[in-house]
Amino acid sequence: MRVLVYSDDAGTREKVRLAIGRRPAADVPLVEVVECATQPAVVRYLDSGDIDVAVLDGEAVPAGGMGISRQAKDEVHDCPPIVLLIARRDDRWLANWSRADAVVAQPLDPVVLAETVADLLRRRLASARG
Repeated sequence: MRVLVYSDDAGTREKVRLAIGRRPAADVPLVEVVECATQPAVVRYLDSGDIDVAVLDGEAVPAGGMGISRQAKDEVHDCPPIVLLIARRDDRWLANWSRADAVVAQPLDPVVLAETVADLLRRRLASARG
């Protein structure tokens, strides 16, 4: 399974990659993490259909993860589940606007992020079977 990680900050991408690891939970397959630093790269990967879960940084610039999430949910056929990373709890309403499937607040708790990604991977696997 492939997990896309988008942030303009290499440190944020590394924290996410380390939190997810090769297998975010014992009952999900091994994952390959694909890192992106630009919106065009994210759009290409999402359009390819090869991504199972996307983790988008809501604070990325110039294109934030919230806007990318909203665009993907509107435009990508069979859009994968999206985890949105937010900097402030007050940003949850924006995350709802973005139609993200899950929200994780920063600073990142690696256990929470891994559990969230694993849950979305399970859902993706279930929808592929059904």
